[in-house]
Amino acid sequence: MSSSDASEQAEQEAIVKLYSPAGLARLGLALLAACGLPIHAREAPPKNPIPARTSTTPPPDAPSRPPTAPPLTPPLPDTAAPVRIVAGASATVSGGSAAIAPSPVASHQGSLVIIGGGLRGDNADVWQRVVKLAGGKGSRIAVFPSAAGNPERSAQTIIGYLRKWGADAFLVPVAVRLAGSDYKKNADDAALAKKIRESDGVYFAGGDQGRITKALLREDGTQTAVLEAVWDVYRRGGVVAGSSAGAAIMSSTMFANPKAVLSMLQTGIADGRELGPGLGFIGDDVFVDQHLLVRGRFARMIPAMLAKGYQIGLGIDEDSAMVVNAQREVEIIGYKGALLIDLSRAEWDKEAPHFGVRNAVISYLDRGDKFNIGTHMFMPSNDKAGGRIDPTRTLGRGAVFSNDVLGNSAVIDLMERLIDSNQEEAIGIASGNPRASGTEVGFEFRFTKTADTVGYVSSVAEAYSVLNIRLDIRPIEITRPLYKYK
Repeated sequence: MSSSDASEQAEQEAIVKLYSPAGLARLGLALLAACGLPIHAREAPPKNPIPARTSTTPPPDAPSRPPTAPPLTPPLPDTAAPVRIVAGASATVSGGSAAIAPSPVASHQGSLVIIGGGLRGDNADVWQRVVKLAGGKGSRIAVFPSAAGNPERSAQTIIGYLRKWGADAFLVPVAVRLAGSDYKKNADDAALAKKIRESDGVYFAGGDQGRITKALLREDGTQTAVLEAVWDVYRRGGVVAGSSAGAAIMSSTMFANPKAVLSMLQTGIADGRELGPGLGFIGDDVFVDQHLLVRGRFARMIPAMLAKGYQIGLGIDEDSAMVVNAQREVEIIGYKGALLIDLSRAEWDKEAPHFGVRNAVISYLDRGDKFNIGTHMFMPSNDKAGGRIDPTRTLGRGAVFSNDVLGNSAVIDLMERLIDSNQEEAIGIASGNPRASGTEVGFEFRFTKTADTVGYVSSVAEAYSVLNIRLDIRPIEITRPLYKYK
């Protein structure tokens, strides 16, 4: 085999389809038909969406290993041709290639840079990408400090970094806390809107995302002239970037005034209080959250998504970013990575006194990884190509658990240890003050490998990508105090 053939085969074997809601069997059939192969598969069953946000199926007593969903199509005969994993069903293709159905192109033609907050000034990956997507050196970028507690200082810091990388950045004086400025008047100023519309990109600073929507939406919920100009930039092919609060507004629903993560699990989420409308640049079908791994926020994403009917959620960590292009291809850049949550087959009981969910699916996308929102196809970073983990040759032994799964990056540590372990499941516990008295409602997070689970490890660093781990969350009773001194 030539080096080019070997490279192509490695790329083919690296592509993995993440757990998707429906239509997977039809995609497999389309691949076979495109390659001229006989079809040995039945039509996929009807789509099984989240049960109208009010499934009456309560979380059961957790079995030692939750059952896995059956494959949508029976395995095809093994051949020497490459195999692509498609949500549990093996699709054999000939000739080393296959016609993949193109991802749907969003009506918005620009790019998004969704930053998880805590962006350092020396993170060249992210700053350079923002400027590059705006057109490179000399591109005009409008900086919105609307969310900031000190808008002028925040804007000048961001403008300084953007100018360092060659952009011609400028302040947009539309911020609730900007001294000496009438944000309502400025938000509908025709001259300011024209200046933004003629720009190549927009950058939203961090802070309180509620201040962004307050500044850019009128009291009746309609868009101000300035916000309409931002959308014009995006539709024309420009970049819209945002960090922390600026990332939260990217989806059509955002956290507005949230409680602590554990409290949200214990007492529930109220739409209109914890949740509010975002600006929706990424579309209406994807929920976005930020500061994700550092603050354990993956656990608050799930009840929020269920409450609003989202099947797909993307959460990005600090000093990292998700770059989303017009074809809805997501690339992870920066320091860390992102979690992808799929609730297309999740079951939950909305009326239960405490939160619980069965059959959620969670994946970790590391820096350099790519994922297509439309097709659910995954491509690992270059340093992980060829690094798919053989489940029969794992490194870890013994139980995999965490006593504080909501701690800083604890969920990723747990998933990475599980994927490279001989264990089939891992347990994480979330609870409050260990020295309190009485009893407390805590939560068990059960992570389980299934037939769809796939992992990759880097050849140059201790870094993993982990796909399709089943996640079940159930409330538990914890007796306090948790420990006594000897």
